[in-house]
Amino acid sequence: MKYRTILLFGAPGAGKGTQGRILGMVPNLYHCACGDVFRNLSVDNELGRVFLEYSSRGELVPDEPTVQLWRENIEAHTRTGRFNPERDTLVLDGIPRNAHQAEMLRDTLDVLAIFYFTCPDINKLVARLQRRALHDNRLDDANLEVIRNRLETYERETKPVLEFYGSSLVKTIDATQTPVNVLRDILRVLANLT
Repeated sequence: MKYRTILLFGAPGAGKGTQGRILGMVPNLYHCACGDVFRNLSVDNELGRVFLEYSSRGELVPDEPTVQLWRENIEAHTRTGRFNPERDTLVLDGIPRNAHQAEMLRDTLDVLAIFYFTCPDINKLVARLQRRALHDNRLDDANLEVIRNRLETYERETKPVLEFYGSSLVKTIDATQTPVNVLRDILRVLANLT
């Protein structure tokens, strides 16, 4: 069975997590942030150590463990009833992170739309990430060099995911707006999807 899916897409700091948490409260939408799944791993866990090793440098965790962890997480939430694939639409944030992951998930995800959060002002993204580091104690957002590396990695590895799925699914959202206005724009598109 393929999961009905909406992807939240954009550079680190563009607001995907904020909007994902809000959308996850809407009935029949289930938000899954891959980064949160990784950050909740213990460093006693091998995958937790792998995540810490890569994220501390601003690099992406290799594809196979990322997709494996995501699948295990979704299956666990399906077993416990938190996610019901018959009824719920997945709202994914942070996966797929590159075209190879998108290919790995081709038989799993039925992507209905991609909300592409754009923020052309790199300095604004950096400031958001630094605030988030202080607020959420996020090591991967604390160091300016790591932030710049994450933004470069996004441009080089993640942005090609848009081409993988094709422009007809991409809904561009101006992430420089207030969170309420970003949400308004998302809800307008969602209303036309259902």
